[in-house]
Amino acid sequence: MAWIILLASAVMEAVWATALGQSNGFREPGPTAVFFVAAVASMLGLGWAVKKIPIGTAYAVWTGTGGALTVIWAMATGAESASVWKIVFITGIIAAVVGLKLVEDPEA
Repeated sequence: MAWIILLASAVMEAVWATALGQSNGFREPGPTAVFFVAAVASMLGLGWAVKKIPIGTAYAVWTGTGGALTVIWAMATGAESASVWKIVFITGIIAAVVGLKLVEDPEA
């Protein structure tokens, strides 16, 4: 369950990062509200997950997944250009996250 919460909070990280980019320096009320709600949800989820997952692993998964999702969303919406190399390196981030789960300490 901790991994599911961690991944959900990584999704919320991507949401708040995207909303931050759309908030125009917190001048746009809709994206600003989304930013604050998603940021709080993301931090609460991360805080809960680190009760069961070591902080180093949890933080790496949270930032890596959130960052990868943010770039994927930006490329999908046309806000950022896509390239083969970006896709290769994002795939590497995702592979690293999966690897961290696979080598998880069973006693943690």
